[in-house]
Amino acid sequence: MDTPKIRLVKTKAVALWSLDIIVDKCAICRNHIMDTCIECQTEEKSMECKVAWGSCNHAFHMHCISQWLKSKNICPLDSKPWNFHHTLDK
Repeated sequence: MDTPKIRLVKTKAVALWSLDIIVDKCAICRNHIMDTCIECQTEEKSMECKVAWGSCNHAFHMHCISQWLKSKNICPLDSKPWNFHHTLDK
């Protein structure tokens, strides 16, 4: 029997995932959508930073879009009336 030329000693599984969205940055604060928003960075509360999707399929940080909607009830990217579709905890 031949001795193997390569012997497997240890393995580590590695995975990569991302959201299936076209916009990867929050159009309001310009941070990556999976990072924390400016408000969460300032107050160091990264666990509470959620992503909000509109029915137009645009995604923003929940804090960013909430502030935006206080003055305008439209999507910042397409100017259509804003309707929440769903939110995601990161």
